[in-house]
Amino acid sequence: MAGPYCAMLLADMGARVIKVEPPAGDSTRSMAGARGGDSPAFNAVNRGKLGIVLDLTKPQAIETFTRLARTADILVENYRPGVMARLGLDYAALSSENPRLIYASISGYGQTGPWASKGGFDLIAQGVSGIMSVTGAPGGPPVKAGVPLTDLGAGLFAAIGILAALHHRSVSGRGQHVDTSLADAGLALSVWEATDYFTSGEVPGPLGSAHRMTAPYQAFRCADGYITIGAANDRNFARLADLLGHREWTSDARFVADHARVQHRAELAAAIEAVMFTETRATWLERLDAAGIPCGPILDYQDALTTPQAIAREMTVDVDHPTLGPLRTLGTPIKMSGTPLNPRRRGPMLGEHTDEVLSSAGFSDNEIDQLRSAGAVR
Repeated sequence: MAGPYCAMLLADMGARVIKVEPPAGDSTRSMAGARGGDSPAFNAVNRGKLGIVLDLTKPQAIETFTRLARTADILVENYRPGVMARLGLDYAALSSENPRLIYASISGYGQTGPWASKGGFDLIAQGVSGIMSVTGAPGGPPVKAGVPLTDLGAGLFAAIGILAALHHRSVSGRGQHVDTSLADAGLALSVWEATDYFTSGEVPGPLGSAHRMTAPYQAFRCADGYITIGAANDRNFARLADLLGHREWTSDARFVADHARVQHRAELAAAIEAVMFTETRATWLERLDAAGIPCGPILDYQDALTTPQAIAREMTVDVDHPTLGPLRTLGTPIKMSGTPLNPRRRGPMLGEHTDEVLSSAGFSDNEIDQLRSAGAVR
């Protein structure tokens, strides 16, 4: 997911992205909902790309790949370290053909270190990076974050590195190797947890919905369910105390300052819920909003994807697909006034653009026919 997501972001930004697949296709093509050799999951991370098929077990396909890389700006790969080198397609080999090439590698653990050769998935990376140890309720079993944080985080970090490398190349004229990993991304996203450990020496554990560094900042139970409240500074806490009819909390030694509220987080949460349990979620959300206290409902995805805010921000878009039909997918969270992103394109069919891509790269019709006869392309 990390490599395709990274390249999809670049496609949304206007890059001409060529997705290279093996003859059997990307494995996400057969995920849930697959129909006609494609799936919504594949399209979710491959929109806007041109698709070609190269059988990299064939020497002719290796030469074709190298020829395409000679004029490419960016290459993104997410194999285990060593795979591209064995194919003769690593950064050392391709940068000698194209010194301006920006070559991004995304793997489980990175290109260096004793674990570099190990395989990695988001679940594994969430475990080794500590994320699972701080997710869930205190005393409960390990829980992974509901969304693939390390997969998506690695893709985001790679995209940032690529954009920085493009800027550097505009000055120096030379490309470089961008190296990131799922495990690195998990650690990099653990900002508060690492800070807490570095500062206190204590190993952080799960806190449910509560915040590690501030309070009150968590989900609170009302008469008919839960809402979230982020009264994460003295000013908002004073507003909350007034709203709940407990102004005395602001002078209580346990709650008078943020560090004290964190130390007495459970006591404070119990006191807040004792008041909030008397009214419904809708009542409290209306009162909290009126008082200027950050708050919100806890939505499932059916509701989250259809809020007036999500619709206004075009966070869902519709595309037409040859085999899947009308397809609803996520929009882009990046809004730019001068160069707006375009998330309204589908992913490629398997091998859909092989001839187009090779022709634009200077391959003759005869060369393409020979490659196809050799089984190097599809």
